Amino acid sequence: MAATIDKDACVGCGACAGECPCEAITVEDVAVVDADTCVSCGACAGACPAGAITVE
Repeated sequence: MAATIDKDACVGCGACAGECPCEAITVEDVAVVDADTCVSCGACAGACPAGAITVE
């Protein structure tokens, strides 16, 4: 299962994209996860200063 972004909490800073080893995250106004590329490692969730990312 891919990481999930809470679009209301995301501030669009890009910290998650910088930490993603699979380059599965892009930032438009908010972060967007490519579910086909994401390996659910959790690196993005740990990097998010807004706590907007969950990984199950």
